Amino acid sequence: MKIESRAPTRIDLAGGTLDIWPLYLFHEGALTVNCAITRYASCVIETAPKPSRRIVLASRDIARKESFASIDALCRASHYKLPLLAHLVRVFRPTGGFTLTTDSEAPAGAGIGGSSAMAVAICAALDRLTGAGLRREDWIHISRDVEAIVIRVPTGTQDHYPPAFGGASAIVLGPGGERREALGCNLDELERRLVLCYTGKPRQHGINNWEVFKRHIDGDRRVSQNLEKISLIAQAMRAAVARNEWSEAGRLMRVEWTFRRRIIRTISTPRIDRVIASARRHGALAGKVCGAGGGGCVTLLIEPEARERIESAVVAAGAKLLPLQVDRRGVFLKSDAEDSSNR
Repeated sequence: MKIESRAPTRIDLAGGTLDIWPLYLFHEGALTVNCAITRYASCVIETAPKPSRRIVLASRDIARKESFASIDALCRASHYKLPLLAHLVRVFRPTGGFTLTTDSEAPAGAGIGGSSAMAVAICAALDRLTGAGLRREDWIHISRDVEAIVIRVPTGTQDHYPPAFGGASAIVLGPGGERREALGCNLDELERRLVLCYTGKPRQHGINNWEVFKRHIDGDRRVSQNLEKISLIAQAMRAAVARNEWSEAGRLMRVEWTFRRRIIRTISTPRIDRVIASARRHGALAGKVCGAGGGGCVTLLIEPEARERIESAVVAAGAKLLPLQVDRRGVFLKSDAEDSSNR
């Protein structure tokens, strides 16, 4: 049997970092606003003929591969070349032999939730392989927790909802957990107003969120106050996007980036500053880094008629354009044993 899955990555428009437990509990009304994009993470599982129990894990995008004689051998291993894949297999514990191969369209350290999209795609495929019958929300929480096991720091949930559901959404955060609120905006218009570019791999990918987390927990008032401002901006962004108020969304993104830069100096780089400034001079409404920053991708909110000159300015400033559309469906799953399915 062959099982294929594919999950979109995401752009975060406002409220990032607040989705890490328990930070959102300190900011009443906290939420994040994001949308799924057509830069995909994919997974293919091919079962081995019985009685083989050998498990092969492979990643095309980083050219890495490892194998185990059985699920028991995989669980006994002390370390892994592909820890995200191995730990997800440990959760689902399939009994037969198979090869699991992944690939990603997200550049290294892009900040667009590539590992989270990958984890959701793998969960969907392993769920089908084992017949576990879990919900998308289950895949989200398994993915979040396994990522934390792998990187050994707290992780949030906003990166996992766009891969699972697609579209534009607010992830509303509060006591008892989070919930997804689909934003009924015009996705065609949102798509026309987005530019994504890659500024290079961060030197210490993900370290900024960990530093912010530690400082907040340790009582750093500057961090707390700036995150409170970001929380309020995210709430206003949800309303602006839902009402298709793109000029207001641009204003809010500008303000959010101002407060985010005040939290931690290393969130930006000279190249990021140059890209955003150049884009603004050529007509962009706003720009901000995706994810933890320090490199990776920059999201720009634009007026559609300015796209050509903004894209030229971004390239001239040293970034690589990443063409995209807004993904409408979320994780896609099919197997050769049945028709394509999207739960």
